[in-house]
Amino acid sequence: MKEVILSADGDSILYVVPDDVAENLEDYCLEFCSDWLRNSPDAERYRFGKAVCYTEADFIKYLNTYVFPDHESKMIKNLGWTDLGKNLPEEYRNLPYYNF
Repeated sequence: MKEVILSADGDSILYVVPDDVAENLEDYCLEFCSDWLRNSPDAERYRFGKAVCYTEADFIKYLNTYVFPDHESKMIKNLGWTDLGKNLPEEYRNLPYYNF
């Protein structure tokens, strides 16, 4: 398990996720928002006509339920507003970051 930072145009949240997710964060995030949210019957609750509405917490739920049910991703810490990762505290600047 490795740390990543996720946001959805708000606070930056530190999570621990499976190594493969951290090492390929953009791929997993794009699969979630470009394919799963738009095509899976399980994602119906996120759809509003042609629009979808979700947060980084929904991505974590997706990982825990559908992708890595045996390796639970967890929130570690809310880092607050970091201007979409531009103003992260020094200790977090080298972590993978994704804003939905």
